Amino acid sequence: MHVVVIGSGISGLSTAAELLRAEHEVTVVSAEPISATTSFLAAAVWFPTAAGPADRVGAWSMQTFAHLEARAAADTPGVRMCESLALYRSEPPTPIWSGTVRAFRAADNDELPPGYGFGFGFAVPLVEMPVFLPHLHDEVGAAGARWIRRLVRRLDDVTDLAPDVVVNCAGLRAGELVDDPTIYPIRGQIVRVTNPGLTVSVRDEAHPLGRAYVHPRENDCILGGSLDADEWDLTPNPALTQSILDRCRDLAPQLADSRVIETLVGLRPGRGEVRLELDRSTPTPVIHNYGHGGSGITIGYGCAREVAAIVDGL
Repeated sequence: MHVVVIGSGISGLSTAAELLRAEHEVTVVSAEPISATTSFLAAAVWFPTAAGPADRVGAWSMQTFAHLEARAAADTPGVRMCESLALYRSEPPTPIWSGTVRAFRAADNDELPPGYGFGFGFAVPLVEMPVFLPHLHDEVGAAGARWIRRLVRRLDDVTDLAPDVVVNCAGLRAGELVDDPTIYPIRGQIVRVTNPGLTVSVRDEAHPLGRAYVHPRENDCILGGSLDADEWDLTPNPALTQSILDRCRDLAPQLADSRVIETLVGLRPGRGEVRLELDRSTPTPVIHNYGHGGSGITIGYGCAREVAAIVDGL
């Protein structure tokens, strides 16, 4: 079948890759290069964030974890398994994702920074999106995808491409295409700093100043972050930048002398639940695949597999 995929972020490219693997003809339509997508800015560590429903997200997360773990084992550019710590000030229950991650354990006392009495250690995929997303783009192209740069305002803007199926992976703009008022921006601000030698990813989802995470990459560290619903402003907030630096230095005191490289802002596609379903209300069948919140890298492959299964069913 000829499938037109709208969107070239992690969801769109993952979907295109799965459809090509199933030997469908694929055209990817996007208004911007991959470097302008929200996915390109993402810290991109596997961790379910701001997405539902829980049962489907759980299944998609497990499938995506296994896929990214295999990618890491195959030395895919930008993908590796990363030792991680989740920190807590009071004793927490065992998290629901503990059965999916690798080597889940209680943190040792010498791993806990000052102020923290509890923690869990585990290993998860970490994806450097400025490396991996271009690699995935090239893989999709090498598998035969056709690329069209076009701003799509309505779904029928791609009817001239004669698709048998359209897949709506347009992220935050997906709601505009189909008049879905339930999709909203979740503003995320991150700070990119020099890496003082950190190798372990650390997070505190309940820090008094706001959620905090430190994700070391090969040549830098990504510090975050924020989940500001219904905020459209893409201008970095200096006060928030300082707050992120303060809270992340609590997690990793080694960051005290790190140099700020830049502050980045992206808008995640929020929705009460991910919309992944077949829509036959239009002359050409449409599969919606949007509303992934902050979990694009965490559930993207699992969602792509489900889209491919729906297309095969057609």
